[in-house]
Amino acid sequence: MHATAGLTVRCVYVRKCTLAPLAASVAKMPLESGGSLADKWRVSARESVAVLVAHPDDETLWAGGTLLMQRTWALFVLGACRGSDLDRAPKFLRVLSQLGALGRLADLDDGPLQSPLADSTVERALLESLPSTCFDRILTHSPLGEYTRHRRHEEVARAVLRLWSRGQLQAEELWLFAYEDGNRAYLPRASADADLVNELPFAVWQQKLALLTASYGFDPASWEARVTPRREAFFVLKSASEALTWLEKKRDP
Repeated sequence: MHATAGLTVRCVYVRKCTLAPLAASVAKMPLESGGSLADKWRVSARESVAVLVAHPDDETLWAGGTLLMQRTWALFVLGACRGSDLDRAPKFLRVLSQLGALGRLADLDDGPLQSPLADSTVERALLESLPSTCFDRILTHSPLGEYTRHRRHEEVARAVLRLWSRGQLQAEELWLFAYEDGNRAYLPRASADADLVNELPFAVWQQKLALLTASYGFDPASWEARVTPRREAFFVLKSASEALTWLEKKRDP
């Protein structure tokens, strides 16, 4: 166990990992040449952490400070949408390099209508885009989302919870982003009942904000920049039964 700036992290090695195929039809962004991502992941000796999010920028907005601080983590960031976005996809690559991470973008529909996606579609996009099905820790959205509301955040969260509860994704712990906005009453902030809260040092928060404004290109007055939480918060799940309990939680229509 080790602690960093008030955030306690328990390191556990998880065995029996399987390496998943990386399907070009789903994961449209090959990030590096000279060997597959699965090969690169296999040789890492650090604690393996997957960050599974809906969009490029979610990893930074909701957990970027923690990712910047935890340099012992071997990071893989998967965004479920925007793989063919000629603006956001290259920005995602630049942010990954600053986080010291590998990653991919799948290309699920992310149109303005936000039509519901089939459970199997989201699950397949995640599994086919990952270098492994086994990690020491997985970070993802809450099935209630971080604010009111974005359907893709909730769908990715529920897909991860289902896969983890069935053993198709393996990790000792699952960390869910823990934020709420009081049903649009205020900007998203750390949930009072979060299991872990990481109060970012000011310099780290500034670095995180710069990833959103300078690297992703959000205006300093944008919603994203104004939201950028200095207190990063997580719900921590350690069992399939906890995952099933979270799957029962529903956001009001």
